Amino acid sequence: MDGLTLSPTLIILMVVVVYVLTSIQILAEYERGVIFRLGKLLPQPKGPGVVLVFRPIDRIVRISLRTVVHDVPPQDIITRDNVSVKVNAVVYYRVLDPRRAVVEVENYSYATSQLAQTTLRSVLGQAELDDLLAQRDQLNQQLQHILDTQTDPWGIKVSAVEVKHVDLPQDMQRAMARQAEAEREKRAKIIHAEGELIASEKLSQAAAVIGREAGAMTLRYLQTLNEIAAEQNSTIVFPLPMDLLPLLRKPT
Repeated sequence: MDGLTLSPTLIILMVVVVYVLTSIQILAEYERGVIFRLGKLLPQPKGPGVVLVFRPIDRIVRISLRTVVHDVPPQDIITRDNVSVKVNAVVYYRVLDPRRAVVEVENYSYATSQLAQTTLRSVLGQAELDDLLAQRDQLNQQLQHILDTQTDPWGIKVSAVEVKHVDLPQDMQRAMARQAEAEREKRAKIIHAEGELIASEKLSQAAAVIGREAGAMTLRYLQTLNEIAAEQNSTIVFPLPMDLLPLLRKPT
């Protein structure tokens, strides 16, 4: 039994080895470790790779540097022209400074989400419905600029904001459908009127040409008679212009 007794030195050595092994942290390429030593923030974040965290002296906070795609839930918005709509959006952001993302705000992900919701209601509430539907790119840029400015002290970079869907009330959808139909009818009438104008101009030009040539009307009569005879196999009573009588007389 004495041969199985471990010496104090060996026990201490084993404890040290286990402590060192448990202190090893492996951070991925997209991760950084913000370390607090005795409550004080170390100057630089650690990682990627192997990082030693000597607990309980040290405390590590893992921060991902990848772009986060956050879906903003639908928000009830009243536009400047008093139309109630539901709008949802998506926000793309990432952490640029892990130290500020940990120290300056308690939960940067939750804070960015809440800020995106309030900014979405504020900005889109100042726009009219037509601008919300037609000028979405401009509104997206405005939202991105405001969010990026407000999250910059947290070490967060908002790269893009996209308004995904605008849910209109049923009565507004029907009104817009009637407006679109009326617009299509107006365009159709304008096109038809333009066609009639062009046709009348061409007919006027043709009449002027026929009026200048003495035999042009006679040739036109004969062409019309030929077309009618080719289409219908029947007797046709066709008015014969007086100008054709000299042509039909036999020479004496």
